[in-house]
Amino acid sequence: MTDEPENGRQPQGHAVLSLPGLAAISLYLLVLAGVLILGVVSGGHYPPLFLVFAAFFIAASAGLILLFRWAWAMALGAVFLLACYNLWIFSSQHELPALVQGLLNMVFFLYLVRAEVRARLR
Repeated sequence: MTDEPENGRQPQGHAVLSLPGLAAISLYLLVLAGVLILGVVSGGHYPPLFLVFAAFFIAASAGLILLFRWAWAMALGAVFLLACYNLWIFSSQHELPALVQGLLNMVFFLYLVRAEVRARLR
């Protein structure tokens, strides 16, 4: 006898545990939101308008943990745009940290578009 419910779907707790990449991406989005907030508060590194991005990152992070499809779409858009931005920075200014962050964002993007990840969202 298996531990799966009769409807064939796993309970929500098991779905999150079987997708550790979503937890990593959520934590990454929270760290990015923290960096943006600190950059705005510390005075001048980022304009105050960037607090909107921090709010979106926090919302996407919380929604990914809860396996919401809208949060998946927000996170997918965020990591794709961040990958494009960082790779553009690397190509124009030849800064190695931008390449590392761009490639990390691309790995997160490729993880999020997997069929197994999309199948677990609600």
